[in-house]
Amino acid sequence: MKFYVTVAIAAILMTGTVRAQHVNVGIKAGLNVYNINNDNNVEYDPKAGFHLGLLGHIHLAKQVALQPEITYSAQGAKFKNGNVETKIDLGYINVPILVQYMFDNGFRLQAGPQVGFLVNAKSQTGNTKVDIKNSLKSVDFGLGFGVGYVKPSTGFGVDLRYNIGVANINENSTVKSTNRGVQLGVFYLFGHK
Repeated sequence: MKFYVTVAIAAILMTGTVRAQHVNVGIKAGLNVYNINNDNNVEYDPKAGFHLGLLGHIHLAKQVALQPEITYSAQGAKFKNGNVETKIDLGYINVPILVQYMFDNGFRLQAGPQVGFLVNAKSQTGNTKVDIKNSLKSVDFGLGFGVGYVKPSTGFGVDLRYNIGVANINENSTVKSTNRGVQLGVFYLFGHK
């Protein structure tokens, strides 16, 4: 509960401090390729998914911006035991807050923390689906690093990002598992100049 109160206070303070800044709001969507990394040397295969959401772009200086986002992200992994494949489907509401360095030609470098809220988790083997949400932590933490490009005259852009989890997503297991993934997306900033 303290975490949610802290996030709410930070959002209110951020809103108050950026009113005088140049702010754009946008939409984004794209492809995910995620995996789950385990510290017991058990390797999973990557699983494709998607992300969809909103973003804000707040100019702090001529070449520095803050980009908070809120996206739904379909993540997970898959593995085989003999000829039987199991898919782990995880759905998160991710909230990254990225600091961007903007070059004059439209290219951007970006990095920052991300918090993810687990909304659904299922394991599927054959036709059998099992809800595994109770065996996973409801909040995930990670870091994102990437590059982007926006064409200023249109507000359209592309984004490539690598997200690495830094927190164990398992609730009760002795194995430490973390989310890792690549995102390739497109976005549109309303009123971008």
